[in-house]
Amino acid sequence: MTPMQVIFIITAVATVLAAIMVVSRRNLVHAALFLVITLFGVAVNFILLDAPFLAVVQVLVYIGAIAILMIFAVMLTRNIQEDGAGEAFNKNVGMAGLVSFLVLSLLVVTLGGWSEFRALPPVANTSGAVEALGLALASADGYVLAFEVASMLLLGALVGAIFVAWPRKNENE
Repeated sequence: MTPMQVIFIITAVATVLAAIMVVSRRNLVHAALFLVITLFGVAVNFILLDAPFLAVVQVLVYIGAIAILMIFAVMLTRNIQEDGAGEAFNKNVGMAGLVSFLVLSLLVVTLGGWSEFRALPPVANTSGAVEALGLALASADGYVLAFEVASMLLLGALVGAIFVAWPRKNENE
């Protein structure tokens, strides 16, 4: 095994375990933090695939903006913490695991018999692609309006979370 394969296996296992923790935690703050770990694992996989631009976008957009916004929204919302009572899994977890295993087995058998699945893709010429993308995103006739709209949407969500979490004065007092 090469060192890259070892790093990939460790990253893949950590990412899958963190993703399982996202859906199995009852505490929403912990689930959001495990989501950050999952998204970071995806960014590491982008680096292993020799796609550093996508890794940076993953870290900046998903971890730096969306996941942190979710953590703010969860932490600013009242009465979101539970005392930990109840089970992390319901009674159907065995059936879900069995169906997941069957789907995985079907995918392995189906894709294993497909000869094109093992073929290597042609090497793409990406020289200048990042520069062209940067110019398209930042130029006035490009996608700068979409970025501004997305930033206003995120700002509105943050202001809405603060408004919901703000303590209200009782009208009787």
